[in-house]
Amino acid sequence: MIPSLATPRLTLNAFTPADGPRVEHLAGAFEIADTTLSIPHPYPAGAAVEWIAGHADAWAGQRQLCLAIRLRDSGELIGACGYPQLQMGHQAEIGFWIGAPYWGQGYATEAAQALVDHAFATLDLRRVHAWHLARNPASGRVQQKIGLQPEGMRRQHVVKWEKAENVVMYGLLREEWLALRASR
Repeated sequence: MIPSLATPRLTLNAFTPADGPRVEHLAGAFEIADTTLSIPHPYPAGAAVEWIAGHADAWAGQRQLCLAIRLRDSGELIGACGYPQLQMGHQAEIGFWIGAPYWGQGYATEAAQALVDHAFATLDLRRVHAWHLARNPASGRVQQKIGLQPEGMRRQHVVKWEKAENVVMYGLLREEWLALRASR
């Protein structure tokens, strides 16, 4: 069963097929597709429901976890987060996107922190890591706020819009997370 995580302002839980149109609306914005690799633009009608349909099997196979980010008070869907790559017992990549109307309110940081805490406290992983396109420093600020440490840049590592892009890498080890948690 897909886990549910709670933060002071957010609930992170399973998507439902009813979320499809909202995902297409939020993720379909050019600003979202522009800074992610897997979100198309324009977002095809019906593609979100198909994407959501694969989540349970991906989690059951311990390969991936994708959670809806919802405002805790209203249940309104505002984004997505999860582990797009998961190696149980070892490491997970953290990924997230927040709909543009909700930017600048700390929701990405809050959701990403919940993922880090879940990865170490519940999944007992050794390491989490994340990356962002070098031209998207806002994502890097989120990664730094949740304690991830810079690990370098991979030059022309990915292709977006037919252009080679640099990516900035971050990571956090279990021991570092424990030290950060003790200082909170």
